[in-house]
Amino acid sequence: MRKVKVVPYNNKWPAMFQEEEDRIRNVFDSEVIEIHHIGSTSVKGLMAKPIIDIMPVVKDINNVDFFDEQMIILGYKPIGENGITGRRFFEKGGDDRTHHVHIFEQGSEDIVRHLAFRDYLREYPAFSERYGNLKIELAKQFPFDMKAYINGKNDLVKQIEKNALDWHKKNNV
Repeated sequence: MRKVKVVPYNNKWPAMFQEEEDRIRNVFDSEVIEIHHIGSTSVKGLMAKPIIDIMPVVKDINNVDFFDEQMIILGYKPIGENGITGRRFFEKGGDDRTHHVHIFEQGSEDIVRHLAFRDYLREYPAFSERYGNLKIELAKQFPFDMKAYINGKNDLVKQIEKNALDWHKKNNV
């Protein structure tokens, strides 16, 4: 059973991302365009589940499936779209997860959504702190119920995402 674990920001997370980014880049080679560190571990100071979220952007999402065996060799489990159309998702570490890989094809709106969310939290520490505090409370309230933890974050995540996309649109058009 997976325990909901939220911890203080760890200064080692960027290096952990970088190490895994290099491995993933070697797997996908010329198919990958860029690779981003996303999620809470990418926001300095934010409380987070200690799972590094990685977002490769590829030329053709359909080609990703040809790399499943190589990702398995790196310790990843291929999950398919996992609830988001046009994504390929991989997890590493079983019930004690260490990494998630969310792969999208260039031009996907999900890329903008993830990057805007990350960048907004980096730019507005008050939202980052509010989000981190909520995650701590939910982890205490639902230590073995990941679904309840995720559902408990939903309203604030949607609010931050809306703010982030509006902010991104104003600053990047």
